[in-house]
Amino acid sequence: MSRRPAPFHVKRLFVLWLAALCLGAGCAGPRPAERVFFAMDTVMTLRLYGGGGEQLLDAVEGQVRELEGLLSVTGPDSEIYALNHGGAAELSSETEELLARALELCARTGGALDISIYPVLRAWGFTTGEYAVPSGDELAALLPLVDYTKVELDGSAACLPNGMEIDLGSVAKGYAGDTLAADLKQNGVTSALLDLGGSIQTVGAKPDGSPWRVAVRDPEGEGSVGVVSVTDRAVVTSGGYERYFEQDGARYWHILDPGTGKPARNGLASVTVVGESGLVCDALSTALFVMGLDGALDHWRQHQDFEAIFVSEDGSVTVTAGLEGSFTLSQKDRVLTIARP
Repeated sequence: MSRRPAPFHVKRLFVLWLAALCLGAGCAGPRPAERVFFAMDTVMTLRLYGGGGEQLLDAVEGQVRELEGLLSVTGPDSEIYALNHGGAAELSSETEELLARALELCARTGGALDISIYPVLRAWGFTTGEYAVPSGDELAALLPLVDYTKVELDGSAACLPNGMEIDLGSVAKGYAGDTLAADLKQNGVTSALLDLGGSIQTVGAKPDGSPWRVAVRDPEGEGSVGVVSVTDRAVVTSGGYERYFEQDGARYWHILDPGTGKPARNGLASVTVVGESGLVCDALSTALFVMGLDGALDHWRQHQDFEAIFVSEDGSVTVTAGLEGSFTLSQKDRVLTIARP
């Protein structure tokens, strides 16, 4: 078996390359207050402009660590750990809110996102790095437990069926980005770039007033497929090549179809979601990958609260109409299609 372990156990470590400060326009400008730290199983980088300093960075890092303490699936003191291992738990208001919103997104995507997929993900070894292809019998035993509709949430009281476990990793960093961005604005920060382990949240524009420029990596090699310019938006990507292993000539990646318990294979190599809500972008980056291009575009046309960049396995790129003026191909030989409502 050929293995390619990820350095961190996260939903995606498809690192969106930040061209935010130096791409195209040089690096001149005010010096940011900057912090790099490890949390939520990934490296995070915060850059704050127009207000704030070490004290504010301390507070922001503290918020992330507090969230991590509530939501960790492996930390024995977390609320999610208590829920998974006890079957029931009283949740804090923050965990309750995130769980409720995650369940709403599971319903919105028709189960393409399912926070109860965790035991299946573990069976494949994607939570530990001990990769293996589960047997048909093993998947058949686990799949009945993959059903977000069986998660009971009544106020702060949460309850799971026997054997079910949930993981909010598919939404946690997006939620953190939303929370941090709102708090930074309240503290006078007018320009910030938050890289929460590949989940990007921008506050305002760059210090010179121009949009942030975020490069979307080429799923099949080095470099990027293009650059998207954004202001006050989240940018989140999921790809089938972020974490995978190979066995008997077949490649298995970590984005699983909740309906089959197997890697989602619908012709997409990566999905980048751009929108106001980091939480929604985080959730949809996985769900749209599971849906495939046609299903994802149907979802976009139905909801119209996000934009997206789809890279197909054949190398073609599809961009939703709202990004037509802000996305630029890096590789001119690629086929680019603009999806219309």
